[in-house]
Amino acid sequence: MTADSSLGRLDDDDYPAYTMGRAAEMIGATPGFLRALGEARLITPLRSEGGHRRYSRYQLRIAARARELVDKGTPIEAACRIVILEDQLEEAQRINAEYRRAAGSTADPTTAD
Repeated sequence: MTADSSLGRLDDDDYPAYTMGRAAEMIGATPGFLRALGEARLITPLRSEGGHRRYSRYQLRIAARARELVDKGTPIEAACRIVILEDQLEEAQRINAEYRRAAGSTADPTTAD
């Protein structure tokens, strides 16, 4: 792998760049909290060749949102479900916006609404 291709990963939200300790520190949680999110199947960290958990920036955003909910008193299982639903809603809204843009670009510009 060249240095140029390695640097491209810095912008990749899905690249598992963070160790468990660093990930926990970044979101202000404990490694146990991250393990609990994994057990609840909210996030599934990739494993290094040595078997250590590695987290992506996307996973850290998800974990941070779950932590916010848990800090407000939401049980971890409910927080995980809420985060999953929020993520699904965001994706559906993104897809809907794409469809609207595509439909708007194919509309006849000579007709008035």
